[in-house]
Amino acid sequence: MMFLLKLLARLPLPVLHGLGIVLGWLIYWSPGRHSGRMRDNVFDSGLCTPGRDCRRLLRQSIGESGKAIIELLPVWLRPYDQVLKLVKGTSGWEHIDAARAAGKGVIVIAPHIGCFEMINLYYASQHPFTALYKPPRKPFLAALMLAGRQRGQARLVPTDLSGVRAQLAALKRHEGIGILPDQVASSGDGVWAPFLGRPAYTPTLTASLQHKTGAAAFFVAAERLSWGRGYHLHVFPVLDDLPANKAEAAIRINQGVEAVVRRFPAQYLWSYNRHKRPGGAPPPDSPAAG
Repeated sequence: MMFLLKLLARLPLPVLHGLGIVLGWLIYWSPGRHSGRMRDNVFDSGLCTPGRDCRRLLRQSIGESGKAIIELLPVWLRPYDQVLKLVKGTSGWEHIDAARAAGKGVIVIAPHIGCFEMINLYYASQHPFTALYKPPRKPFLAALMLAGRQRGQARLVPTDLSGVRAQLAALKRHEGIGILPDQVASSGDGVWAPFLGRPAYTPTLTASLQHKTGAAAFFVAAERLSWGRGYHLHVFPVLDDLPANKAEAAIRINQGVEAVVRRFPAQYLWSYNRHKRPGGAPPPDSPAAG
């Protein structure tokens, strides 16, 4: 299996992305809740007008979702120096360099947009980088993911208290860490905040780490360029410190994610059940929700 995957990883990126479009449609038309959730998220997002615009965005997103899966092969399995060459340019990276020069830790807030796997690999080619990691249940996939992500100066830590402590320590050493802001928080670790017009149980870790360390925070997106040309990394500084109040901080974070999604709507992970209520979390409209 690994031999076959490595052979596929050697195919040119335009070919792989073409196969990814086919894969995206195969998954979309397969039985299950994937297609319904994707349609609902796109049509309820407020990013398009019902009818032609939303159908167009949905079609584009289906193809991009397939690309996101198949491009993991070259990103994880090609030699590290070849993977870095897939980054064709950056915008705003000088803000990260300036924060490091000022002796600050760096919080990379990376929504599920484009090839977000490229962000930690690119950052880790220059500086130490610590990211949370929850391995898949299948050992083969867990080993593949670990080998693909933990390269350069990247370090993966578990998604538990020990991992949070490791990220806190990294920021105090003025290093970089990665946060996925658009995952559903576990019960007790989040608050309800609006996201694309609906309540979403939002993690509050980013604001907590920033207030404890004085780190600089940045939204970063890895845009997938057309025709398999590679990727472009976009950096958007969080200009003011996040609020100390958890509910207010969650609103700010979701607003920042929304702004990035609006720039690259077709490349967002619309199939993710972002608005679900995790077990043990209060209802969105309860006094304990925020």
